[in-house]
Amino acid sequence: MKHIRNFCIIAHIDHGKSTLADRLLDATQTVTKREQQAQLLDNMDLERERGITIKSHAIQMEYTYKGEEYILNLIDTPGHVDFSYEVSRSIAACEGALLIVDAAQSIQAQTISNLYLALENDLEIIPVLNKIDLPSANPEEVSDDIVDLLGCKLEDIIPASGKTGLGVEEILAAIIERIPPPKGDPNEPLQALIFDSVYNPFRGIEVIFRVINGTINKGQKIKFMATGNEYFADEIGTLKLNQVPKQVVSAGDVGYLISGIKEAKEVKVGDTLTDAKNPTSNMVSGFEDVKPMVFAGIYPVDTEDYEELRNSMEKLQLNDASLVFAAESSAALGFGFRCGFLGMLHMEIIQERLEREFDMTVITTVPNVSYLAYTKKDPERPIIVNNPSDLPEPSKLSHVEEPYIKATIITKADFVGNVMSLCIEKRGLITNQTYLTTERVELNFDMPLAEIVFDFYDRLKTVSKGYASFDYSPIGMRTSKLVRLDVLLNGQPVDALSALIHEDNAYNIGKKMCEKLKELIPRQQFDIPIQAAIGVKVISRETVKALRKDVTAKCYGGDISRKRKLLEKQKKGKKRMRQVGNVEIPQEAFMAVLKLND
Repeated sequence: MKHIRNFCIIAHIDHGKSTLADRLLDATQTVTKREQQAQLLDNMDLERERGITIKSHAIQMEYTYKGEEYILNLIDTPGHVDFSYEVSRSIAACEGALLIVDAAQSIQAQTISNLYLALENDLEIIPVLNKIDLPSANPEEVSDDIVDLLGCKLEDIIPASGKTGLGVEEILAAIIERIPPPKGDPNEPLQALIFDSVYNPFRGIEVIFRVINGTINKGQKIKFMATGNEYFADEIGTLKLNQVPKQVVSAGDVGYLISGIKEAKEVKVGDTLTDAKNPTSNMVSGFEDVKPMVFAGIYPVDTEDYEELRNSMEKLQLNDASLVFAAESSAALGFGFRCGFLGMLHMEIIQERLEREFDMTVITTVPNVSYLAYTKKDPERPIIVNNPSDLPEPSKLSHVEEPYIKATIITKADFVGNVMSLCIEKRGLITNQTYLTTERVELNFDMPLAEIVFDFYDRLKTVSKGYASFDYSPIGMRTSKLVRLDVLLNGQPVDALSALIHEDNAYNIGKKMCEKLKELIPRQQFDIPIQAAIGVKVISRETVKALRKDVTAKCYGGDISRKRKLLEKQKKGKKRMRQVGNVEIPQEAFMAVLKLND
């Protein structure tokens, strides 16, 4: 065990951790020349296209240091705030972390929040200053920032470059010397933490685990402690670029298990594996439950595909444990699911993955957050409102509470004014402002989570020319003046377009929604009124004009009453059509509501 090191890489998005992971794999000769490619551990098309890591990936490297063989288990983690749950799972399986900071961009919000996660788990931190070969790099100043943040010595920081491979040998030496070997007893009963799982259509569910105590043997009968199910370990092994089957995986090591499990709900990430005959008495602790931040409905385009969508979601949930969903139905869209996501990017990625990996085209409703509503009848017991249609009538309502977050924004001093006015527009209250250096400022705001759901992140990047970084943590519920804004098409409310909005913004948003829908809804043979209403009060209206057929074209001159008779007949037909006709809403209309400010 003293030759094993388990570590992860944490960094802000775009600080070069995937490239540095590639260099580590090259230096330890884990991959052959033929297998080499950029972002090697990012094996999803989506990750390569967007240049971001979505999934954490485990890979084992072997390295000879001072004449001794070492096994290094690397877990590469995502950098975006929406995937921080992946990071927390990786950290739970490690003893150390490489903290990578870009020498040109310095420390950013996500770096700090991931660092706190690592420190809470008592990980050994190795600071790495990456991209020092860039012309815009500022190594001295950024090194001082790292020293202030970590309280380490200047000589502890390793200068490196993922592009040129500079500093890779020093990083490997530091991993072996500074990160402690795993603690654990191979002779105790088996105790292993499941930190990831993948669905393989041919072999069932592949479970990825880290053994804390004991050993796991091929063919052994094992038990999942959370569900109580027992299986045989048909195949176990370690993870290189491909799986390497082994007879035994012992304490301190990271491996995979295939036992022919077909049902997605039988494997829970964060569960503990143990021996069925001689089980361990305590489960592995320190693993947090996921807290979804944004809720949206996902519906199949064709209602017949409902069961297929359920299966796809379950398989996706295996691979992405932060996705939470429950069945719901909508009058406009039929049967579907209410899903909880960690943020807007997470929601976008899930939608893309459903389309690419499972061939499911889905309709997504307007995202919203979870509220607590208190009625006059029972002011003590709150009603949880995940869907705007669950909100009680205004006459029965006492008050509504909405979730607030503490937002941390780090930006350049030039953009402080722009960032402040954006946050105040989003109902934010500034709580603190700290100058980290003469150039960089940290701003703290308390603001409603609902306000950052839509377009906050995109607009923050725009007003700061891409220089602001953003991170948030929930701070509880606060009372707020909220109303339900309904959209009526042809007099019928469309529940999928309803939204809970602060009273002061309701008129503005209602007006914009009507204007946007007017552009997107195709014209019919009859007039379609689009109305935004709060309760029974209509606050805005637009009309999609009817397509007209010139019925009087066949009258050459002649009596006016003849023309009037034809027009009256047409008017009656249109009125009847309007009563029977239903309005098709295109998918863009549901998504356009998110981009009201464009």
